[in-house]
Amino acid sequence: MAAEIVNPRSDSDTGQDGGAEPLDSFDPAFALHRGGKMAVQATVPVRDKDDLSLAYTPGVAKVCSAIAEQPDLVHDYTWKSSVVAVVTDGTAVLGLGDIGPEASLPVMEGKAILFKQFGGVDAVPLALACTDVDEIIETVVRLAPSFGGVNLEDISAPRCFEIERRLQERLDIPVFHDDQHGTAVVTLAALRNAARLSGRSIGDLRAVISGAGAAGVAIAKMLVEAGIGDVLVADRKGVVSSDRDDLTSVKREVAGFTNKAGLSGSLEDALAGADVFIGVSGGTVAESAVASMAKGAFVFAMANPDPEVHPEVAHKYAAVVATGRSDFPNQINNVLAFPGIFAGALQVRASRITEGMKIAAAEALAAVVGDDLAADYVIPSPFDERVAPAVTAAVAAAARAEGVARR
Repeated sequence: MAAEIVNPRSDSDTGQDGGAEPLDSFDPAFALHRGGKMAVQATVPVRDKDDLSLAYTPGVAKVCSAIAEQPDLVHDYTWKSSVVAVVTDGTAVLGLGDIGPEASLPVMEGKAILFKQFGGVDAVPLALACTDVDEIIETVVRLAPSFGGVNLEDISAPRCFEIERRLQERLDIPVFHDDQHGTAVVTLAALRNAARLSGRSIGDLRAVISGAGAAGVAIAKMLVEAGIGDVLVADRKGVVSSDRDDLTSVKREVAGFTNKAGLSGSLEDALAGADVFIGVSGGTVAESAVASMAKGAFVFAMANPDPEVHPEVAHKYAAVVATGRSDFPNQINNVLAFPGIFAGALQVRASRITEGMKIAAAEALAAVVGDDLAADYVIPSPFDERVAPAVTAAVAAAARAEGVARR
């Protein structure tokens, strides 16, 4: 018999008399999650023996034999081309950290329903009971025949970089770490519009990123790919620069393509005269550092639930302010990107997701704002029905242009 989750704040004796209230009784989040947030639903009827003989034996044998002879038919006669595996090891779940695979499942289920709701893509949450890089890679490779793509989720850095790279090398389906690339795509889209609003281009800007984890590294790479004037990344010890002797291999790579100005010192030092602050690290940035930024600066403080710079403070000095929260304007939300990116990649059976496809997604997302551009509207809402179709079409077109589409 499954143990009942009880209310730790109940006045009842929660350990002895069985009188404790379920958590559902006082918290709507628990009520919504009871039983899970998703289920499997058939797309064909099984009403009688004729339906059964087609959906299962003996009819299914014909399809299996055809696929055995022509493996590419699996895309036409199974769900493979429309389903994504959402894979985690539970080591970097939201802001909760390493809470393990079971505790990660509510988030992975949530991710799966967002795939369906916003991109029309089916997704299956897979929480793995292993954290070793080699074991994760081997597990995903062995599961891959069932899926058209793999979305890596909430895997801690720097392991996530190696896992994604090696899976991309071994698999011929899209492998995408959303914590990295989804964040980067939406950030670039918002930054393009903020620059347009101020009459500048990406190339006119110097950006400072707080955080050298998955999101910070990916944002830096994408901004460089998009042609930013300069960008530097800061970790807990200050600016990531080539003169530091304490850098990991990932941070050494970052130092090689960022920080053209050769700055060193603290994050606060780097912000002096900067055009853009991008926060993906948590912590708090001093108001004096924000005040030292260039006139008309942009502050994207995306830590949740507490932005690195509170919007009330940021608005004193910045022309455009964005956060990761839904209760402020300009929410940088990955759901604007990953459903459409996968939908576009699956639509054309792309073998991978390229930098060009990600840039195309960002440009399409930015274009949705159109003539409604304003300081409090540089990025559309996830509920804007134009978003997913625009991103899907742009990604599919880019995949064809880059030669990774197979239909």
